[in-house]
Amino acid sequence: MNKKGFVSLMMASVMTAGMLAGCSGNNNNNSAGSSNAPANNLAEGEFADYSQGFKEKVTLDIPVYERAFEGWNVTDNYYTRWVQSEFGDKYNIEVNYVPITRSSEVTDYEQLLASHKAPDIIFHYDMPQALTYYGEDVLQPLNYEEIENYAPTYWANMGETIKQYGTVDDQNIFFFAARPEADNFVNMIRKDWVEKVGMKVEDLTSLEKYNEMLVKWKEAGLGVTAGNLLQNNFNYNYAFREWPVDQEYRALYSDLSVADFTTADTERFLRNLNYQYNNGLIDKEFYLRSDDNKVKAEFVAGKTGTYATYLTNNADVFAATLANNPEAEFAVIPTYALVPEGNKPQQRAYWPFGFIMGINYETSAEERAAVWMYLEWLSQPENLFKFQNGVEGENYTLDAEGIAVKNPDYKGESVLAQNNNKDYWALVTEIAQYQDAEKTLKSNMRNWSPAGYEYLAEDMVKYYNEAAEFRTPDAMFTTVLEKVNEYKADLNSLFQDLYVKTVLAPEAEFDAVYAEAKEAYLNAGYQEILDEKQAAIDAGKFR
Repeated sequence: MNKKGFVSLMMASVMTAGMLAGCSGNNNNNSAGSSNAPANNLAEGEFADYSQGFKEKVTLDIPVYERAFEGWNVTDNYYTRWVQSEFGDKYNIEVNYVPITRSSEVTDYEQLLASHKAPDIIFHYDMPQALTYYGEDVLQPLNYEEIENYAPTYWANMGETIKQYGTVDDQNIFFFAARPEADNFVNMIRKDWVEKVGMKVEDLTSLEKYNEMLVKWKEAGLGVTAGNLLQNNFNYNYAFREWPVDQEYRALYSDLSVADFTTADTERFLRNLNYQYNNGLIDKEFYLRSDDNKVKAEFVAGKTGTYATYLTNNADVFAATLANNPEAEFAVIPTYALVPEGNKPQQRAYWPFGFIMGINYETSAEERAAVWMYLEWLSQPENLFKFQNGVEGENYTLDAEGIAVKNPDYKGESVLAQNNNKDYWALVTEIAQYQDAEKTLKSNMRNWSPAGYEYLAEDMVKYYNEAAEFRTPDAMFTTVLEKVNEYKADLNSLFQDLYVKTVLAPEAEFDAVYAEAKEAYLNAGYQEILDEKQAAIDAGKFR
């Protein structure tokens, strides 16, 4: 494989030349830590016994998302200290949590890698970016027998998935967290606003009906629909696609790392945004809402009537909104509300795994063993349960079925992060589970249901199931797409400029502005990406 050096185009804008000098190509060949051989010069197939702990202290650096929860110290809290006490001290491991900003995680990783301070696990939720790390030569190949040796429980849970999806160019590169079939991402709407204009939430059966409602909101002086800057996650045009979607078409244009800007699907999506903007139906400064807190602030202030978020039982958005708008009522936006008439509510299905993970090329054999040992410890039901629920009698009590009943008013030392500590335990599973599906659903509903708003979780699940047949996963390429790696940083920046310019154009000028923007995007490298993808598709190098 023609691997790129570690220096990516994006890094050039954020790192100094001196920092980059020590990080150029062929990392695995130049780093003592990259060896996949067992520690202590053991024979092939043998692995050192660390069950009694390492003779010399090993430092384990674990990444964790920093989501800026108010009052939460992501690297030093009850749970990080518990891990050190129960796991780290037992095996002579110093466990450090390395914060990765959720909204700019790739930039964070690139900077940490360039300064040789990256954690031992390099993770991402989407394969295109994971393949980019592989292409930058910052991941070391894996020995599956080693994983199974140090993490038998974890391997029993994920071994088949790892063997099926973890190989790139005939090398074992990735390991994964489990992803049970469920999702708690929800689009909410101000129910009271809908009813104030003589409609019901159930009336929102298409995008056209939704836009009709927005016009009535404007006329009534209520507010607008929320908007945000599109970045890092490019699945915005799925509802504008024809159904069923062609498999090769999906492989060519569905990509979370590079925006599809040139298809008729995107044109329809942008034309609708252009209509909403020019008619005062969407947040007029949507392009400034670059993170969740900015979008949330508009909703809480009563300026926007919609908000998309992960629904959890300790979500604070309801109380915050009610403090400013005591009459506020909330509902889940129906499945078809944002879908053009005649279309299907297509969505991106998750791959059958959560985190995609690789081992840092600078991680030593002992540190790598510590990673597997940590995943094994985290995979034990009692440890996972505590991470997900906290301390019995404080954070929760057990009901007759053995399901944890959370105490939403608990504010003591062992308080959970606002996402129920998920950013810590997501290394092994994306969703908390019990042994049977019915109990898992009951537990999830409790975790997803804010007190007094249980109906939101019920509707969320109903609509999720309603759209099930229209969820399809993006294609997974089994080779590095070099042009994607070469151009994606520049294209992502250019996309933001071009799509915002297109949306903000007067309606009469939309066609001309969009045509010019498409040409600029194609000429900036997107055509080369499409050509490279088509070649990979023709060669059958995708799933």
